[in-house]
Amino acid sequence: MRAAVNGITIGYDDEGTGDDVLVLVHGHPFDRTMWRPQTEHFSAAGWRVIVADLRGYGETTVVPGITPLSVFARDIAGLLDHLGVGRFVLGGLSMGGQIVLECQRLFGERIRGLLLADTFAQGETPQGHRNRNDMADRLLREGMSGYATEVLWKMVAPHSDPAVAEHVSAMMHNAPAEGAAAALRGRAERPDYTDLLGTIAVPTLVVVGSDDEYTPISDAEYMHERVPGSTLVVVDGAAHMPNLERPDEFNEAVTGLLAQA
Repeated sequence: MRAAVNGITIGYDDEGTGDDVLVLVHGHPFDRTMWRPQTEHFSAAGWRVIVADLRGYGETTVVPGITPLSVFARDIAGLLDHLGVGRFVLGGLSMGGQIVLECQRLFGERIRGLLLADTFAQGETPQGHRNRNDMADRLLREGMSGYATEVLWKMVAPHSDPAVAEHVSAMMHNAPAEGAAAALRGRAERPDYTDLLGTIAVPTLVVVGSDDEYTPISDAEYMHERVPGSTLVVVDGAAHMPNLERPDEFNEAVTGLLAQA
């Protein structure tokens, strides 16, 4: 499906029916198909599940330059307004988790529960700022293929199902370089959400793969310790994409969150 929002066209899926809405935000450099196991499972379980391609990814308009997290967040709000959704449970993985925190900052009153998967809340370091901008330059110069090949086995554990690795690889290779670069430049400017964590007053689930090198268990513990009443789940044997690598364990954890939200 498509929707005209904030001057762009957003590609999205809206599956299931009812008043209970789960919104899931993909990471970099992926697209909404990364949530297929969750979309199928939770729509069958009675939830309305909405997943969209972020600005610059998948079937959504590519806008070159810099895409701050606040722009991604307002695109999500605009799409939900378009779909007539008031309150919802919101989850994201990696960059998607940082967008979720920005949504909590901007319109937390609409959020019933939070899923923070394989992400981190701290602001960017000076070295990280340089690294993200350097990578953005590289993607614009070389395209996605070299990067995608290099990082595949950090995104998914080497012992993962070959079909999962193939899916993750395809998403990365197919991501538009200009969109991915704009997101990297935006993330380089992101704020520190540490103070926000202590203000979260809705059920919150923090999930991380045991073998995640990008956002290790220590990053998940950092958020868990600061979000009052939050739950921490470590998915054994998964790397950065536990929702795809270990969907049964991931979905079980999310089911616990939805029962509270």
